[in-house]
Amino acid sequence: MSSLQPISDIRKEYKLKELSDVVALPDPIRQFDLWWNEALSSHIDEANAMTLATVSPEGLPDGRIVLLKGYDAKGFVFFSNYESAKGKDLAAHPQACLVFFWKELERQVRISGHVERVSPEESDAYYHSRPAGSQIGAWASPQSQVIWSRQVLEENVREYTERFGEGVIPRPPHWGGYRVVPGALEFWQGRPSRLHDRLLYTYQEGPSGPHWAIQRLAP
Repeated sequence: MSSLQPISDIRKEYKLKELSDVVALPDPIRQFDLWWNEALSSHIDEANAMTLATVSPEGLPDGRIVLLKGYDAKGFVFFSNYESAKGKDLAAHPQACLVFFWKELERQVRISGHVERVSPEESDAYYHSRPAGSQIGAWASPQSQVIWSRQVLEENVREYTERFGEGVIPRPPHWGGYRVVPGALEFWQGRPSRLHDRLLYTYQEGPSGPHWAIQRLAP
């Protein structure tokens, strides 16, 4: 197969910024907050898009893009259908990895940890903040299931639109939020000659209590 440029020749020299041990914040959530706000101020399109990697009940890896909808010291939150492929993965293996890649800033963040469902109150609050069409969509789509035609979705949308009318659309019992509670976060900053900066934060229990340990990784 021919192409305008050989794949092996595609490369970019990273040289925008650096991540030194001196300036890195001791708390990885604060460090993420710093980078997150820089990503927002850089007008990156969908800065909250992240890869969610899971493991299926059969032990096979899987990944897809989801959207971050909140984060704090407790973890990183996204929403989905509990009966979807990712939902079944997380029910069997409640661990996951999130990956952000902000190419405009030559940065990547990896977050791994265990996963838990957010409270029903949190799921309700976010669900009802969504446009009505998205609320109906949560009812209309049997996410990850095989359907014979798009007509299935269109008929479901009509059915649920008529059912709920102009009133409040309740949150489906099969839809809600997940929180990735981090045990490790890695911050990657592209540098020249592929000698990138990589700082790994790991959550550790110690004699003086829990803390985040910071290590520099070879690129």
